[in-house]
Amino acid sequence: LWAADRAQGMITVCQALKDEMIGLGVDGDRVTVLRNGVDLDLFRPADRDALRQRYGLTRPTLISVGHLIERKAHDLVIEALPHLPDFQLLIVGDGPEDAKLRALAKRLNVEDRVDFMGRRPHEELPDLCAAADALVLASSREGWANVLLEAMACGTPVVASNVWGTPEVVAVPEAGRLMES
Repeated sequence: LWAADRAQGMITVCQALKDEMIGLGVDGDRVTVLRNGVDLDLFRPADRDALRQRYGLTRPTLISVGHLIERKAHDLVIEALPHLPDFQLLIVGDGPEDAKLRALAKRLNVEDRVDFMGRRPHEELPDLCAAADALVLASSREGWANVLLEAMACGTPVVASNVWGTPEVVAVPEAGRLMES
């Protein structure tokens, strides 16, 4: 609040964060919402069948992208797999939760359907997203998750937690579904 009181103006990536700042007592007239964009030359629809063949995807495929940390909630996506016996899951990212997530997949007997792909170059994400049937973002908090926009730009629907700015991104049913909190 000390910094906000002294700033000439502030930028948030979504209306939900602006509303939170106003709730803290910040003058809303000094807060501008400026949303992130997507490189549509890089993230665009592609030949899903060819990409699925390239990655060896033979089942319906979910993809979860992000740093392997608790708030990204990759564990929730893994925990859903026993209820989705025909699906496989690609997890793209690395981080301190890696061993815990692998142990969870093993404990739930789904390790043969979870592919921990590690960190991948940003330029590979469009192909991975386009190859998947849906992107799942189960985060406990997100301001404005670019990965949702990137997946949608590839023609891949999303399933995302209903937190912070995510409802502003997944604003119509054609874009995907919001999970109940």
